[in-house]
Amino acid sequence: MSKKIKYLISALFVLFVVIIMMMRYQFYNKDEAMHILLEDTYRYFDDHTNRETGLTRDRIDIEENDVKTYNQTSPTNIAMYLSSLVIAAEAELINYKEAEEKTALVLNTLDSLDRWNGLFYNWYVVDSKEQMTDWGKFISSVDNGWLTAALMVSAEYFYNLESHANDLINQMDYSYLYDNNIDRLYGGFDVEQNQYTNHHYGTLYSETRMASYVAIGKGDVPSDHWWKLDRTAPEEFDWQRQVPKGKFVEKENTQMFQGYYELGEERFVPSWGGSMFEALMPGLYINEKKLAEKGLGANNYQHVKLQQNFSEQKGYPLFGFSPAAIPDGYSEFGVEELGMSGYDDQATMTAHAAILAIDYDDESVKNSFKIMKEKDMYGDYGLYDSINLLTEEVTHSYLALDQGMIILALGNYLYNDIIRVYFHSHPYGKNAEPLLEEDFLLQIGN
Repeated sequence: MSKKIKYLISALFVLFVVIIMMMRYQFYNKDEAMHILLEDTYRYFDDHTNRETGLTRDRIDIEENDVKTYNQTSPTNIAMYLSSLVIAAEAELINYKEAEEKTALVLNTLDSLDRWNGLFYNWYVVDSKEQMTDWGKFISSVDNGWLTAALMVSAEYFYNLESHANDLINQMDYSYLYDNNIDRLYGGFDVEQNQYTNHHYGTLYSETRMASYVAIGKGDVPSDHWWKLDRTAPEEFDWQRQVPKGKFVEKENTQMFQGYYELGEERFVPSWGGSMFEALMPGLYINEKKLAEKGLGANNYQHVKLQQNFSEQKGYPLFGFSPAAIPDGYSEFGVEELGMSGYDDQATMTAHAAILAIDYDDESVKNSFKIMKEKDMYGDYGLYDSINLLTEEVTHSYLALDQGMIILALGNYLYNDIIRVYFHSHPYGKNAEPLLEEDFLLQIGN
């Protein structure tokens, strides 16, 4: 090879590297504020995860001269940490090997935790890994659903850990939480009392659809379970906020009412409480925007739009209503009109509820982020949990769950749906995809 050709190849390679670096710089610069928020949010998991157990503390409250730390964790918190490691590796906050090692530690810890039919209890002590029994010995259907989803992502992303993660997933048997008499999941099982909850999860448009999706994907429960879930409560249930409209359709030999509510000229399928996390959290894993364009994805868009409209009508400077930390604890917030029952907003806006909407209206979310910073909602680990929009009192707390929702929403937005891609590349994620083809009759744009 001549010197000229070698020189030309070298020059082209240098040019290629420069172009890639410029593209990355432009991409980063375009969403610089969101990258910084992602990095600061991840720091919560880095600082408040035990180095020996890999378990993340549930919450911290920052007071004047003190930080109150909650030394318990849940399956959902563990799920948020596992998926944050995938995003941290993609964002180059840590390298792939370090993320893999941290994930392996969590998997080893999960192996050692007390379980029931492979399913995890609601609370564990972060430092000792012991089951925390202050509130009984409870197995939560929805909390286990989040952990299964996160393990599916870890199994696909960390190829050296695939077998280990899948072993844990396959041991999680949702058939033990399924009521064959009405084709619905129980809320959970009280091991100490040896009894199931009196309630079942019967609403499709809720955070609980995550557990239903993975249980069907695994084959632990039949796929027609999905069609037995209410889109609205039945017409004869006069306690709900409005009489639903719609029609009966047949799915997998199951007659179901394809119901919806109306708010002005807008149609939507309600959640239970009208909160953003019920609406959008499952979409952090399930690619509802792309795979359920006429169903869940369209409904997600409607809930974002209608929450924004609600804030505008109330004269609030921010939108995003969802269960959140408050100065004296924790409470449920939502937009009443968007729920079958509906939570009161109480003028309390929570940061995760706004960031969850970034896939559906990124410019509004970025504008809200600026306003939140102006209202002193930003601290060492990103956005504080909530603010009262009337008094402007900020709750100086960070919750692992809410931090997780923020980092997953940002990770998907900035890194090409990364969590969703790996979730759907898992066989169990792919198995249930036909469920997403439903048309909610919302007629958006018609």
